[in-house]
Amino acid sequence: MNVHYFQHVPFEGLGTIGQWLEARSAHVSATRFYEDPRLPDARDVDWLIIMGGPMSVNDEAAHPWLRAEKRFIATAIAEGKVVLGVCLGAQLIASAMGAAIYPNREREIGWFPIEIVADEQQTDLARILPHRVEVFHWHGETFDLPAHALKIARSSACENQAFSIGDRVLGFQFHLEATPSSASALIENCRSEMVPGRFVQSETEITRTADRFERVNKIMAGVLDHLMNTAP
Repeated sequence: MNVHYFQHVPFEGLGTIGQWLEARSAHVSATRFYEDPRLPDARDVDWLIIMGGPMSVNDEAAHPWLRAEKRFIATAIAEGKVVLGVCLGAQLIASAMGAAIYPNREREIGWFPIEIVADEQQTDLARILPHRVEVFHWHGETFDLPAHALKIARSSACENQAFSIGDRVLGFQFHLEATPSSASALIENCRSEMVPGRFVQSETEITRTADRFERVNKIMAGVLDHLMNTAP
């Protein structure tokens, strides 16, 4: 299994996705856009994982590599690759498929519940995700659903929290891969985004217990197992 991931800033890596891949002896490579924006040959990639970042998908003037990244994502989807987008990564999938990305009505930072709106007759993923579960968020933008996408989840702060396109493409606004250290790195590097609001928690509240991270990490493992079962 050849897995390539896109990393946009040093402090938003794979999290526990990396442990899952290592346990399955996956061959993992990366494009770290903050160092070198060169992309792989899509023919060499089985899975594409797109991680988060503080930039907007609309910031093409400041980050010209976004154009090529979105073209690559669209190609990977068209070729039937497994594609998983997290936070900015989900927004990039939506943008690559022609959907609009824009500021959400609320900034959502911290631990807040999502509600699953798809049922198991629509997607097997609905069996993996609890109907209502508290997950870790860090985003200020949102997206319209791409054409042919199935909406999977919503929250009180953000209507489009997760979607799928077919069996092999998933976009999550939230961070099931997060760990206490990755959350602390987000706080350290993006503290200016923690403007008080209805859906913005304090640093203490975000990091007060490791149990919440462990729960969402188990869900992430189930999602990855699901994606592995869809691969040819």
